[in-house]
Amino acid sequence: MQEFVVYIMYSEWHNKRYTGFTSNLIDRFRSHNKLAHKGFTVKYRPWKVVHVEFFDSKKR
Repeated sequence: MQEFVVYIMYSEWHNKRYTGFTSNLIDRFRSHNKLAHKGFTVKYRPWKVVHVEFFDSKKR
């Protein structure tokens, strides 16, 4: 069974929050902080995860 994660990240330097959804939090976090070259989160690095919730499915 696949697990789904809703996460909130915070950029202290820019006082920004970002909410995301993934099935692999470690890889997604690495993408936000190092691997991605474009997108909203690239402009506000570095990020730290401040909240995580786990779900069994994508449905509400």
